[in-house]
Amino acid sequence: MPCRLPVTPALLLALTLLGACAHQPPVPAIPDAPLVLLGEQHDADDHQRLARDAVRRLAEQGRLAALVVEMADAGRDTRGLPPQASEAQVRERLVWNSDGWPWERYGPVVMAAVQAGVPVIGGNQPRAQMRASMQDSRLDQRLDAAALDAQRQAIERGHCGLLPASQLPAMVRIQIARDLSLAHTATDALRPGQTVLLLAGSGHVRRDLGIPRHLDPALAQQARVVWMQAGGDPVPAGQADATWATPAVSGKDHCAELREQMGQPARR
Repeated sequence: MPCRLPVTPALLLALTLLGACAHQPPVPAIPDAPLVLLGEQHDADDHQRLARDAVRRLAEQGRLAALVVEMADAGRDTRGLPPQASEAQVRERLVWNSDGWPWERYGPVVMAAVQAGVPVIGGNQPRAQMRASMQDSRLDQRLDAAALDAQRQAIERGHCGLLPASQLPAMVRIQIARDLSLAHTATDALRPGQTVLLLAGSGHVRRDLGIPRHLDPALAQQARVVWMQAGGDPVPAGQADATWATPAVSGKDHCAELREQMGQPARR
């Protein structure tokens, strides 16, 4: 006779959760390295979920030294907060900007680290310093001519070709300054025998023109780049050590939104 379980509310909830989890593949293997750069697409929910799961796995293994995030400014961190700190306390400590970085999207990643007793450290260049970076021609020397041109093209594509050419050099300098800030923050967070996990947009983690270009050469060689790819174009050759593929994100035309914000006519 087959065993029949009573259908209770608790059992229904458990089956629902199991069904939901079945559609979410587990996080792939995380490289064993002092620094892992995790590149995401900001509007891909799967990427933030994978980042959260990576934080949990590294913390459970005792490998996670710190979580460095692009989503908070350098100089802001959760050091000293207890694992049971509230989300409000964490947001206050990081001076979290929910307009730019929706908390409902990134909060689970941040809280996974806090609840594991691991510091979350902001790595982005503060907005107050960006004007000075725009005027700092020394930043142009941080990349060779080919990489500087590639960075310029990437920013132009990222802004859907809507930026005036006169603004591109300043935008490139801001990108370089942000990569520098993230690189310095990650380097300062290193701990022997552990891993610093850095979460940023995929463009920031590219080996040819992103954060790796601003690391000490020995650390750059040991660091590993994981590119989370939501369908679309293939990862640029040689820019990542591993790729975590997820379904494409659909339903939004970012260029159309940007044209509307800038008062440009819609394309027909």
